[in-house]
Amino acid sequence: SMASPALLMRVVASAYSVAEKAATIVRNVMSAGDLGIVEKAGPNDLQTKADRLVQMSICASLARKFPKVTIIGEEELPTDDVTEDLIEDGHCEEILKKPCPAQYTGIKEEELVIWVDPLDGTKEYTEGLLDHVTVLIGIAYGGKAIAGVINQPYYNYEAGANAVLGRTIWGVLGMGAFGFQLTEAPAGKHIVVTTRSHSSALVNECIAALNPDAVIRVGGAGNKIIQLIEGKASAYVFASPGCKKWDTCAPEAILHAVGGKITDIRGNPFQYNKEVKHMNSAGVLATLRNYDYYASRIPNTVKESLVP
Repeated sequence: SMASPALLMRVVASAYSVAEKAATIVRNVMSAGDLGIVEKAGPNDLQTKADRLVQMSICASLARKFPKVTIIGEEELPTDDVTEDLIEDGHCEEILKKPCPAQYTGIKEEELVIWVDPLDGTKEYTEGLLDHVTVLIGIAYGGKAIAGVINQPYYNYEAGANAVLGRTIWGVLGMGAFGFQLTEAPAGKHIVVTTRSHSSALVNECIAALNPDAVIRVGGAGNKIIQLIEGKASAYVFASPGCKKWDTCAPEAILHAVGGKITDIRGNPFQYNKEVKHMNSAGVLATLRNYDYYASRIPNTVKESLVP
């Protein structure tokens, strides 16, 4: 008889379906017209009804199936009042059929940490820049991002009334990443993707030092990693402390699964164990290829300004 799938593959298969449910919630909140916007730390730090409902849906759905896994979400929310209509019990069969990479077959539930960003790019969501928005579910083991799901609820939204909206990208280290067409940025071009709403003198000084051919300013960490893996940008550079573990965990797993690299601006890897502080306070440097080219050009003044 077939051995039952390894825990990691069951978690990823469930996270896939949970992310698809999340995308439906995101679209439903938008089409109902009342976003329920709350300012958290200020006008660039927003929370909407979609952030709240999606986080409750993801965390409650995964906690019900995997009760010993640690789940850390962006929003501070009560966990007890989740209604049944927010629970997603399904899983992606295609993922369950794939063999788990050998180094992860023995993982126990209590060894996993799931980092959840229910709606990455909230500000863009409130402004109607819908293709910037992603739902991020990152899975960590031994402090390392090893698997991730990125859902883009509005992928294809400019393709007309009959377009199928949304897509789910997923990946596991040692297996690869799926749901998109891996593409490298044009050779010899230095296209930097960076923040849209959290710019600063330091952010701009760092980018200028790279002497890029072009700079793309978009919202969302998930969206920026998608720019890298689809060849629209060659480096994601953010010399600022704004980014958090739930922003980077899922994108990191997917980027690393296809041979890319992400670190802080000083070249340190991110840690994802449950005790770690949530802020990536030394910024982000990520590439699909040629990481060393960009890392070697980050000015020391920038590195010294950002303390891990």
